[in-house]
Amino acid sequence: MPWVFLFVAALLEVVWAYAMKEAHGFTRLPYVVLMFAAMIGSFALLALSMRSLPLGTAYMVWTGIGAVGTFAVGVLVLGEALTAQRAVAALLVVAGIVTMKLS
Repeated sequence: MPWVFLFVAALLEVVWAYAMKEAHGFTRLPYVVLMFAAMIGSFALLALSMRSLPLGTAYMVWTGIGAVGTFAVGVLVLGEALTAQRAVAALLVVAGIVTMKLS
């Protein structure tokens, strides 16, 4: 169950990062509310996962999934550039997450 908590926490990290972008400096209230709700949920689930998982593993997986997920949302939803260098960087993060999970 801790891995499920961690995965959902990481997905919520993507949600709050996207909501923060769409809040336009806290001027769009629905996105501000979504951002804070997703932050609270993300941190709560991360904390629950850390009851069983090592700190370094949990934090690295959480930030890694959040970073790659947010990168994907930027490219797929916001139309940000997908260059070869950015794709390789994202793949290296994924490789680190997989390696950490396997260790």
